[in-house]
Amino acid sequence: MTIAVSPQALPALVLNADFRPLSYYPLSLWSWQDAIKAVFLDRVNIIAEYDQAVSSPSFSMRLPSVVCLKTYIKPSRNPAFTRFNVFLRDRFQCQYCGTREELTFDHVIPRCKGGETTWDNVVAACSPCNLKKGSKLPRQAGMIPFQKPYQPTVQDLHNNGRLFPPNYLHESWLDYLYWDSELEP
Repeated sequence: MTIAVSPQALPALVLNADFRPLSYYPLSLWSWQDAIKAVFLDRVNIIAEYDQAVSSPSFSMRLPSVVCLKTYIKPSRNPAFTRFNVFLRDRFQCQYCGTREELTFDHVIPRCKGGETTWDNVVAACSPCNLKKGSKLPRQAGMIPFQKPYQPTVQDLHNNGRLFPPNYLHESWLDYLYWDSELEP
């Protein structure tokens, strides 16, 4: 699973005021148009630039490749309960068979038996496993999730997001991203 990033679109990596990406997955990117707008609104500092430029009759500027917010945005402590975040928590794997295909989500304790749609009761599941389990309890179906569902922290999701880097990383972004990087002694 990767996020498709088009290098031809010349996106800008957006860093918080502490020089960390606002998010790793999806990677915090703005279009070049949004990045330039933020520069003119004095909301960001340009950290790095592409070789390409945009021009008007009276002005020219190189496109930003990395921008840093001038005002720190405090990261949320509790991630939103979304289908995408459930998949990210579960590393885009069915929690019953391990496949990465046809993902949906499953209520471990089915709703018809009082199960709720919460972090503690929902796991990623492929369609075949979800249909096989149906409205049975895990022990009845003989299908116990690999990992007990839990409410992840933002840090948990960031760590899992690093396992799925985008298909494209511009060289100017690499000093601010930490995908499997080795630190030199």
